[in-house]
Amino acid sequence: MEKRLAEFQAAGVRPVAISVDAPEVSRDLANKAGYTFPILSDPDTAVIRRYHLLHTGGGPDGHDIARPAEFLVDSSKIVRWSNFTEDIRVRARADEMLAAAKQLR
Repeated sequence: MEKRLAEFQAAGVRPVAISVDAPEVSRDLANKAGYTFPILSDPDTAVIRRYHLLHTGGGPDGHDIARPAEFLVDSSKIVRWSNFTEDIRVRARADEMLAAAKQLR
């Protein structure tokens, strides 16, 4: 997504990630990976649970993590597109999300 950030912005999409990690962990990840979009922290999993995305014990050391998922949420806070997976290595590709965003315009 970072490589195509300008295309997302042109399509009216503002990427944001949410993680169970503490803010400093997310900040370090963003710095190392060169991410410029926000990575929000949800260590108590309130938002993650609200979207039914908690993967209990799914972390490498058995701690709870968020299931991989992508959403396009409009300015009225309505989810217009979503992608879910059980495999942390599988994510929607940027071109899939861009195509969905362009169809919503």
